[in-house]
Amino acid sequence: MVVTAPGEPSGPEPEVRTAAGVLRGRREAGLAVFRGVPFAEPPVGALRFAAPRPVRGWDGARLAVAYGPPPPQSGVLGASRDTGGDDWLTVNVWTPEPDPAAALPVMVWIPGGGYVMGNAGLPEYDGGNLAASGTVVVSLSYRLGIEGFAQIDGAPANRGLLDQVAALRWVRDNIRGFGGDPDLVTVFGQSAGGGSVAALLAMPRAAGLFRRAVAQSVPGTFFSPELAADVAAACAAELGVRPTVSGLSAVEPDRLPAAGDAISARMARRRERWGPITHRPIPFAPVVDGDVLPATPWQALADGAARDVALLVGHTRDEHRLFSLIDGVLGQVTGEETETALRMLAPGPDGARRYREAFPDATDEELYELVNADWLFRMPSLRLADAQIAGGGRAHLYELTWPAPGAGGALGACHGLDVPLVFGNLGSGQPAMLIGDPPSPAARELSARIREAWTAFAAHGDPGWPGYDAEHRLARLFDTPPVTAAYPEEASRLLWQDHAFPALPLLAR
Repeated sequence: MVVTAPGEPSGPEPEVRTAAGVLRGRREAGLAVFRGVPFAEPPVGALRFAAPRPVRGWDGARLAVAYGPPPPQSGVLGASRDTGGDDWLTVNVWTPEPDPAAALPVMVWIPGGGYVMGNAGLPEYDGGNLAASGTVVVSLSYRLGIEGFAQIDGAPANRGLLDQVAALRWVRDNIRGFGGDPDLVTVFGQSAGGGSVAALLAMPRAAGLFRRAVAQSVPGTFFSPELAADVAAACAAELGVRPTVSGLSAVEPDRLPAAGDAISARMARRRERWGPITHRPIPFAPVVDGDVLPATPWQALADGAARDVALLVGHTRDEHRLFSLIDGVLGQVTGEETETALRMLAPGPDGARRYREAFPDATDEELYELVNADWLFRMPSLRLADAQIAGGGRAHLYELTWPAPGAGGALGACHGLDVPLVFGNLGSGQPAMLIGDPPSPAARELSARIREAWTAFAAHGDPGWPGYDAEHRLARLFDTPPVTAAYPEEASRLLWQDHAFPALPLLAR
């Protein structure tokens, strides 16, 4: 038996025939891996701001060993705006057995990043550990920011979501050749990726393209067309053009993210007009346009739109602490900042008072973290499970409660901690910052348990604990060791139980 280190080729180069042509990948650690596979034509030139077009075919065997270039994206957290090319719409595939007879379950990963950054080529998204369990893993990239989500005259809404649908159609049409079962597809994603999963559940164009869905840390921010158009107009004005296809097409793609970043930096000036999205700030999100996305995920699921899709949904306990660290306020939140957050984000006209009554012993900083976490991710995720069962579907709920030792333990079970645990990539970059380097045996064991739950759900629809219902509200609490218990954030649940998470409006014209 020949043992191959991760990243090293082993055996003959694997080849798979797709509808567009033959792909030649490489062998890595017993898997066949194909990177940078185009699922659509580059959305530039005449295709700028258009719905994705099927990729043209090629002759001979196309080498698929390098990730495709990342889409243009925000640089606020140090991400490079140099894409290195315009072939952004690509997928990557890890498979144990590129044999059409294998019929393995398929997991399709949608990266997060606030709808403004991220791509499928990041090392923390390497699918090797998940695929080693007998699953075909696919990751995809999609258009971001102005390119993918701005409401532009003459362009379809939600182009980033349409890219995801195009990638899922590619999976349906081609995954059998990689050993996957096109009738056993699970979509999974975190943060903006979790929001994308929620949106796909509500989209008629995505119906039938996946059987199960895992939504991790679902953001509650979905925009009305009026709000989205107003943000797009501000971005276009920053560039000195009109918010139209012809106006924005005159601007090179790599210049657009800087305009979005500039608007984000000055969002507080538009607080009376744009409301709570100025608090984070959040310049882009899926738009409830009535066509591509007919309704919010919460409304659509409650109406039964995804009753035939099994849902696994949840969040981390301390969703906002990472953002407080990034903002430079962790451990330094003032009473005024807490009052502003409560006034802007808490549900209902007396939400601030109700929060203080619900958590009488909480400090200002604890209240600040709670209301931000609840508004951003915790309650949208919980309410997605509520909507799914209300619409006659099936849901399983979880909360990641394990306090990571990274950053001196100050971040707890923070936003993004679930990603390295799901993929099993614990030892470098951001995962090491959160989990510690080297990762502890407890971290490795927890990661193995979470991977086992996710892959079991993809294969059989059962992650290993009872389904969620309105009476018992059982959830899997991922700690060391994991336990199944009643959902622990009951005080927050009661505060938000009547909030519908509607599309966010434009407050003033």
